[in-house]
Amino acid sequence: MTVLSTTKDPDTLTMTVVTQFEASPDQVWGVWEDPRKLERWWGPPTYPATFTRHDFVVGGQSRYHMTGPAGETPRGWWRIDSLDYPHAIQFANGLAGDDGEPVPGVEPMAGEVIFADLDGGTQMTVVTRFTDLEQMEKMLAMGMQEGMVGALSQIDALLAPVAA
Repeated sequence: MTVLSTTKDPDTLTMTVVTQFEASPDQVWGVWEDPRKLERWWGPPTYPATFTRHDFVVGGQSRYHMTGPAGETPRGWWRIDSLDYPHAIQFANGLAGDDGEPVPGVEPMAGEVIFADLDGGTQMTVVTRFTDLEQMEKMLAMGMQEGMVGALSQIDALLAPVAA
C-alpha cells in the first residue's frame, strides 16, 4: 500500500499523511501538475474529482468538484502559494460554493506536499494545517482523513510503468 502513516495532531492543528512510491520525485510531482492525472486520484475512489480550472503556477488557482455515489457534488478550490520543483508544493485548500468559488468567510486550510528522493523512489508527505481546532474537528468528522488515504492510495496506478 502506498500510505505509510497518518497522524492527527490537535496541538499543532495538523494532519500528516506519509506515502511512498516506486517512482522519481519528478514523476510523483506530475500527478499534482497534470489536471487529468489529478482527476484520477484527488477524490476518494467513490468521489472522483473533476478539475474545471488548474493553474499550476505560483498564484494560480484551481477549481474542482467531486461526484459522490448519489450524485452530490462537493466543491473545493486551491491557490498555489509556492512551487519548489520537484521538492515541495504549498497551497491553500478551501471549500467552494455551488458556483465553484471560495465560500466567503470560510478560512482555507494550508496544504504542503514534500517530495523526498529515496534512491529512485519517492517519499511524499502531505501536511494539512487547520486554522483552529473547530475546523480540524469538522473536517475530520466529514471524513477528510479516510478520504485522503483513499485518494492517495490511487496514485500507484498512475505511476505504474506502461507496458511496451
